[in-house]
Amino acid sequence: MFEKIRKMKNQKGFTLVELIVVLVILAILAAMLVPALTGYIDKANDQKIVATTRQVVMAAQTEISEAYSKATLKDGALTIEGGEPYAELTNDKNIDGVKIIELAEVGTKDADGKYKLNNGITKIEITYELTNGHVKTLKLTQGSKLCTYTEGAENNYEVGKAPATEGA
Repeated sequence: MFEKIRKMKNQKGFTLVELIVVLVILAILAAMLVPALTGYIDKANDQKIVATTRQVVMAAQTEISEAYSKATLKDGALTIEGGEPYAELTNDKNIDGVKIIELAEVGTKDADGKYKLNNGITKIEITYELTNGHVKTLKLTQGSKLCTYTEGAENNYEVGKAPATEGA
């Protein structure tokens, strides 16, 4: 009998209690790590939409500057809708939405010459002032996020939640 007890003491390995304690510690660490990682992912997604919006602002500014140089003095607004399957461009008399899509590289053209907005972009709204050749505001909706550029604001780019679409 004593011999069996001595053999059990000499066996190497972890007890069930030790394994459970290690698993509990790992679970606690994972619970603390997951919220931090999701915060980093959200910040990265915000920076991604800001970068895309900057591209579109620069493309729109290029188009508006060109119209300004031609002395077409009519302020306005342009909306680029990203419907399925292709983008529907509502061009006003001054600014060409197709050129903005091409310059910003936010859309692709198919064989029929129709554009599809890329990367989940569903809508781009631009208001501009031709009397000074500037983009006043630009709103870009990408997925569930809305990035708003406002000329002259302290923080030019603001990221928020996109408004709910009608019928959704």
